[in-house]
Amino acid sequence: MNDRTFDRPVLVKNGQFLIEEIGCLADAFEFLEEWPKNRRGPIYDTAFRACQRAHDGHIPLSVARDAFAGFARSAKVLEDVSAAMPWMAGNTGRATA
Repeated sequence: MNDRTFDRPVLVKNGQFLIEEIGCLADAFEFLEEWPKNRRGPIYDTAFRACQRAHDGHIPLSVARDAFAGFARSAKVLEDVSAAMPWMAGNTGRATA
């Protein structure tokens, strides 16, 4: 496993219907760099700095992941895994023979 890979991915909405998996620092940097400049603010800056610091080895990767997820939540693009893929939650309502 790559030492720059998150322990669990962050799912974000990229557009109206597309859900993107952010699984590592490179993915997070790419998403952040493509974020519209007019929608950037202090939470964006914090997430970007956290990713930079994790890349440089100054903070744990988990801190950068959490900062990115916090940014995604504040920007209303964070996608809930259970809402994105309800069929993966398992069979809870079907009777077995």
